[in-house]
Amino acid sequence: MSSKTINEREEEMDPFTDERDELLLEKDRVTFSVLKQIMKNCQYVSSDHEKLIICFSCLPFPVWIWTADDATEAEKEKAYQLTMRRFPPEEAYTYNLKYDLAEYFIERSSQEGKTLSISIDMYAYECSDPVEPAYMADGCFHRCKEEDIDVLVAFMDLFHREIGIDQQSLASYRNTAEEDIRNGYLYFWKNNTGKPVACCHYHPNGSMASIGLVYTRKEDRRHHYAQNLVYQVTKIAMEQGYLPVLYTDANYLASNACYEKIGYLLRGKLCTIGLS
Repeated sequence: MSSKTINEREEEMDPFTDERDELLLEKDRVTFSVLKQIMKNCQYVSSDHEKLIICFSCLPFPVWIWTADDATEAEKEKAYQLTMRRFPPEEAYTYNLKYDLAEYFIERSSQEGKTLSISIDMYAYECSDPVEPAYMADGCFHRCKEEDIDVLVAFMDLFHREIGIDQQSLASYRNTAEEDIRNGYLYFWKNNTGKPVACCHYHPNGSMASIGLVYTRKEDRRHHYAQNLVYQVTKIAMEQGYLPVLYTDANYLASNACYEKIGYLLRGKLCTIGLS
């Protein structure tokens, strides 16, 4: 293990990213598409432009940590020390990172009497050739408008409560929904009675578009609403010139199968860790 001090390690890092970091992320461009997006406008970013990028937007969102696939133990130790110093888990920070680095963090933290563990296993998908759903759901998709704001806020609150992460205030959800409506990024699926039963959005990110907020009300599930909605939003994103990408919980087998059936291909894996 390297004998460098934490101050020496920090001196090796720059408080900015540039084209060198863009090239580093090219191999992991789908898996770390969110990192690529937030590192351009975030609360904190640090990079050595070779082996390590640490980036944080704000709570309740995780700290993103990118390391090269061939990271040495010394490089993992550097990532650990810098992350723990700036973003200690005791202050409610969590971390998105590759599995080998997660294993190092978990083992290393145990030596300090901390119990870090994996809270979410994530798959990263992309879709360059969408496949029309085999089953056409009743109803139709609908681009959200200002009059949909209250229903959207309720959907966003339900979505984040169910997945248990990134929970915010209703006011924050409203601000996000208002901006996404103005930009034309939010969509409902309405059933044949006109009731909004599922939601989905896309967010442009360079040449890609992140598909997210995929949620169907519990009482309206098993009718293929989300599958049909994601298919339509995927096509819209592609028509705008973007490559659609999305993250899923690896343990939600049914939803992953849903995405795969409409043409999404698995491109990477990562996880979220935090205090148990």
